[in-house]
Amino acid sequence: MQAVFLDKGTFSDNVELPAPTGVTDYITYDNTPRALIIERCQNADIIITNKVQISAEVIANLPKLKLIQLTATGMNNVDQEACAAHNVTLYNVAGYAVKSVPEHTFMLMLNAMRAGLHYHNKVIDGTWVEDGNFCLLDIPLIDLEDKTLAIIGIGTIGKRVTDIARAFGMTVLWAEHQGRTPRNDDYTAFDEVLACADVISLHCPLNDATKHLINKGTLAKMTKKPLLINVARGGIVDSQALTDAIHSEQILGYGSDVFEQEPIAEDDPLLSLGEHPRVVFSPHNAWGSKSAQETLWKMLSKQVSDFINRAQ
Repeated sequence: MQAVFLDKGTFSDNVELPAPTGVTDYITYDNTPRALIIERCQNADIIITNKVQISAEVIANLPKLKLIQLTATGMNNVDQEACAAHNVTLYNVAGYAVKSVPEHTFMLMLNAMRAGLHYHNKVIDGTWVEDGNFCLLDIPLIDLEDKTLAIIGIGTIGKRVTDIARAFGMTVLWAEHQGRTPRNDDYTAFDEVLACADVISLHCPLNDATKHLINKGTLAKMTKKPLLINVARGGIVDSQALTDAIHSEQILGYGSDVFEQEPIAEDDPLLSLGEHPRVVFSPHNAWGSKSAQETLWKMLSKQVSDFINRAQ
C-alpha cells in the first residue's frame, strides 16, 4: 500500500519516522499546501498528516484512499462525515504526551510565577551589572506551594498535572463543566473554581461548548487575579479579552503554548504582551518532547500496520 505523509516537517529532524510495516510505497513531504493535496495523494491508500486540512472535496477526489492516520489527538482538521460517506477510516493517536504536556505546563507556570524570562534578560542585557547588588528582585517571585490550582479538563493529562501540583504542595480543584452541578465530590462548580484559583490550567478540548470559554465574562469572575495557563487549544481563550485583562491587571499573567491561528497571526493582540514579566509563550510544542514523538510514532505505526493486515 502507498502511504503519503503530508507534513513530516512537524516532527523534529532527530526523530526517526520509518514506514509502518506493510507500507510498500512511502512518500513524505515536509509540508503540503492545500492546492497540492489531491495531486500528491492521487494514488495513496493511506494519508498520514498532523495539521493539514483534509476537506470533503479532497476525500471525494481520492478514490483509492482507505485510511487517514492523524499524528495528533484532535480530529477537527478532517471532515469526518466525508470519511464515513466514502468509507475512509480515520484514526488519531492519543496518550503519547502524558509526560511531555504536563511537564511543559509547569515550565510555563514556573516561568510566569518567578518571572523567569524577565530575569534571564536582565542578566544578559547588563541590567544586573548596572544595579550592582548581588541579587536582583524587581519583580516578586511567587511560590507554587500553598497556592490553589484549578484544572479545566480532567483527562489523562489533567490528572497528571494534578499529581505534579500536589507534589509542589498546591491545592487542586477540578472544574465541573460550565453551568452543571458537580458530578461528585471530586469536582467543584465552574464559577467557584474561577473565584478560588491562584492558577488556572486549561486541558479541555476545543468544541462548541469551550470556544472562547475564557472571555470577558469568565475573566471577571477570577477574583484572585490568577495566572492562566493554556496548553489545550488557542480558541478556548478570547485573545482580545485576555490581553485586555492582563493590561488592566485583572489577572496576573498568561502562559500559552497554543493560539487561535498557528503560526500566530501578526495582528494577534497577545503579541502586545511580549515584554510582560509574567507572560510566556511557546510555539505549540508542548506535545513534542523527543520521547513523546517516538512514542507517538510507535503507536501510529502499529495502528497503520494493523489496518493493513485487516485490509488484506
